[in-house]
Amino acid sequence: MNSFDQLINRKDTGSLKWDNMPQKLGLTGNDLLPMWVSDYDFKAPTLVLDALQQRIDHGVFGYSERDDTYYQAIIDWYQNHHNTVVKKEWITTVHGVLPGLSLAIQMLTKSGDSIVLQSPGYGSFRKIINLNDRVVVENPLLENDGEYQLDFEHLEACFAQGTKVLIFCNPHNPTGRVWSEAEVLKIAELCRKYHVWLLSDEIWGDLAISDKQYYSALRLPDLLRERLIVATAASKTFGLSSLRISNFMIPDESVRSEYLRNLDAHGMDVFNCLSIVAATTAYQTCSDWLEELRSYLRENITQLEQFISKELSGVRFIPPQAGYLAWLDCRLLNLTDTELEERFIRAGIVPSMGISFGKEGTGFVRLNLGCPKATLNEAFIRIKEALT
Repeated sequence: MNSFDQLINRKDTGSLKWDNMPQKLGLTGNDLLPMWVSDYDFKAPTLVLDALQQRIDHGVFGYSERDDTYYQAIIDWYQNHHNTVVKKEWITTVHGVLPGLSLAIQMLTKSGDSIVLQSPGYGSFRKIINLNDRVVVENPLLENDGEYQLDFEHLEACFAQGTKVLIFCNPHNPTGRVWSEAEVLKIAELCRKYHVWLLSDEIWGDLAISDKQYYSALRLPDLLRERLIVATAASKTFGLSSLRISNFMIPDESVRSEYLRNLDAHGMDVFNCLSIVAATTAYQTCSDWLEELRSYLRENITQLEQFISKELSGVRFIPPQAGYLAWLDCRLLNLTDTELEERFIRAGIVPSMGISFGKEGTGFVRLNLGCPKATLNEAFIRIKEALT
């Protein structure tokens, strides 16, 4: 049996995805199948678990700091897997991508400044912008025969009106789009022209699963990296989300110095020793495991594509180029977002509703395919009940 086929009971483990639906979504019921949070149901790699156990057996958990091994693991990973040069001095470590982006927003902007997001786009970006008293400016993606494209003309108009920051999701959540080198280059050129800061969230980069190659903004020419911060993490790749460690790559020395000062100001100057061990081990030893994971995710996506083609004539699905999230276009069903959600819940499935990703998500549903095939097959039964 493939290790990813193992069914693991995550209930009563403090899992946000499985245990916190009443608190987060107001939903109750023991039979609900959660397919909402982008958190997969696979064990972390065995080599990571072994390294964590060894560190636990040591028994002392005092203040910890990253060593050369940690930095070198990151540098080697990006060189070997993404043909991307990362210099040690660029790496700043933060307790999660969203806290790191929030700190960057506070550092680079002031209250009332506008920040551009692609729409549909990750809802938590909107949350941290609004809670920091900044203004969200939408740059809706264009649909072209089912594939999403960047609207550069509208983006430039947003920049011309005084936008301070662009939060760019590469690869994109929720659509799974992998942006090309030419697209990333054009984004950076527009940011430079209008003096806009580019915050590139690239935590899905390791999970590119199509023939489209992830192109990190860190590969941009020096001139286009002066106002760049790239957010990365091993969390989505290796299932380490709750260990709360991410890396913000900042090539410009003066920007990096100011960012480190802000980290210090918030007391973020020590690190979780288990997080350091997990991330280091994953980057050093788990390339083969990741390739197996990608293959498994491709199979899940193909199964969903075949199921929809056979059973759901009113649903359109374009397979993601990265990640394990399915972005289902249900607009032909002529249901309101509320009606669509109610159908899924009655059938026992908890999705992420497309409207939570912006108004361009109206009529869409996002489903998490990061699960064993037995779970996916059960989901197919429920999806058919919900939509036919």
